[in-house]
Amino acid sequence: MAFRKARRHSRTMVKARIRTTDILPLLGLLIALASLAVPLPALLLGVALIASVLAAVHHAEVVAHRVGEPFGTLILALAVTVIEVGLILTLMQADPEKSVTLARDTVFAAVMVILNLLMGLCLMVGAIEHHEQRFQRTGMGAALATLTVLTVVALVLPNYTSSAPGPHYSPEQLGFVAVVSLWLYATFALVQTVRHRGYFLPDGDDQAEPEVHAAPPSGARTALSGGLLLASLIAVVLLAKQLSPTIGTLLASAGAPAAVLGVVIAAMVLAPESLAAIRAARANRLQTSLNLALGSALATIGLTIPAVALLSVITDMPIALGLSDKSAVLLFLSLIVASQTLANGRTTVLQGAIHLTIFAVYLFTTFVP
Repeated sequence: MAFRKARRHSRTMVKARIRTTDILPLLGLLIALASLAVPLPALLLGVALIASVLAAVHHAEVVAHRVGEPFGTLILALAVTVIEVGLILTLMQADPEKSVTLARDTVFAAVMVILNLLMGLCLMVGAIEHHEQRFQRTGMGAALATLTVLTVVALVLPNYTSSAPGPHYSPEQLGFVAVVSLWLYATFALVQTVRHRGYFLPDGDDQAEPEVHAAPPSGARTALSGGLLLASLIAVVLLAKQLSPTIGTLLASAGAPAAVLGVVIAAMVLAPESLAAIRAARANRLQTSLNLALGSALATIGLTIPAVALLSVITDMPIALGLSDKSAVLLFLSLIVASQTLANGRTTVLQGAIHLTIFAVYLFTTFVP
């Protein structure tokens, strides 16, 4: 009798959780849309943003479980990056004079968050839970090589060209870099999902985990979660946009540099992917975590730079992509350390601590340049 009651209670709890995760995206989207018409309290917007992020993580995991690796992580990376691009373009058009460096600051912040904060947390959490974790170094090496080329061409090379003064590309150079970025990202996506998909799948014993072989959700459940994932991401970007003036005011009153806004935007938009990646690392699925992390970084560069370049050319809006010397040093340091971290296919808590230290240095020098 007690066993039957426990089972009924368990089913009730599961249904309640499902109802909650289904309602939160719609509620967050409703609040976000309402905030466009009437001013709402910043606290309410903040709570709705957090709820939308958590809902996005849940529905992303449902979709990823259905379509399998690495398609699931690719879907989430693409979805979040498309929303991030929309947010950057909207903010740039709203205040062109103050948005010359917004794309650069946001993209650089996203890369630093992913390579150091997200990867560091995943490695740290995974090592604490499982001591040592393994992954496929072939696929991760290819991803990091692609990311290195994209970041250097997009964010460092503009400082050394002579067709346009300062950290700017000429319109012709900007168009060429946009095409190169799209081509490289499309090639990586083809390699990841079709030609060499096995390089991005869990290796060895990781594939035998019960969670990996759990029954996938139905097609109807997956379709519903896909729609709710999109609603959650739209809510995240709209709420982040509405909170941006408040955050900007707070940062200005605190005397924070303009680049801090890029860090805040990147952190808010990448929150769903970050939580999903950390949960995967804790469940001993580090391969999924790294697919999410590096895939997100590649999507950020490969999609954001072409979109910003197109806007700049069409509207004749100047954009500065070249990093300062300090930022370039931190970028090179992050890429070098990441290459060492991913060199042998195994990770420990020390590597997580190193990446988190680099992010702490980046964050401190952003506030105290």
